[in-house]
Amino acid sequence: MERWMAGDATLGLVSGWSFMTDILQNAKARRDYEILETVEAGLALRGTEVKSLRAGKGQISEAFARVERGQVWLHNAHIDEYSHGNVYNHIPKTPRRLLLHKSEIRRLEGLSNIKGHAIVPLAFYWKGHRVKVRLAVGRGKDFGDKRESLKEREADREMRRALIAARKGR
Repeated sequence: MERWMAGDATLGLVSGWSFMTDILQNAKARRDYEILETVEAGLALRGTEVKSLRAGKGQISEAFARVERGQVWLHNAHIDEYSHGNVYNHIPKTPRRLLLHKSEIRRLEGLSNIKGHAIVPLAFYWKGHRVKVRLAVGRGKDFGDKRESLKEREADREMRRALIAARKGR
C-alpha cells in the first residue's frame, strides 16, 4: 500500500484510489452564488448509491441543502439507479442526510436563515473509502455580479496571455 505524508497525518492510497478524488462537480454553484464559507460533510448513502457514484452516475447542479429539525438534508441531488441493482435499488432523487457536528449544523442554520443565502453542494468526492460532499454557504448573485465576475475572469485570461506572449518574445 502506498502512503503520503502530510505533516503528522498519514494519508493512504488504497488500491489505486487517490485520497480525495472528485466524483461530481457543481459548476453552476460558483457561477450563481458568491461563496462565503465551505464545509465538508459526510453523506448517509445506501450501497447501490455508492456503487452508482463509483461509476460517476449522478448530477448535483440543481441540488441544495436545508436544515430541518436539527439535521441537514440534501435535496434534488440525482444519483442514478445502479445498473446491476435489484428490487432494493435506491430512489434517484430522494433527500439524503448529511452528517455534520451539531455546532456545524447550528452555524449553517444561522447563515442560511439570512435572506438571499443558500447552502449548495460544490462537489462530491472520495475521502478514503467514504463519499464526502463539499457544501458552501452562498449569497445569490444578480445579473450585474455575474457580469462583473465574467469581466474579472476575462481580464485574468488577457493578463496570462500577455505574460506568455512576452515570455515567448524574449
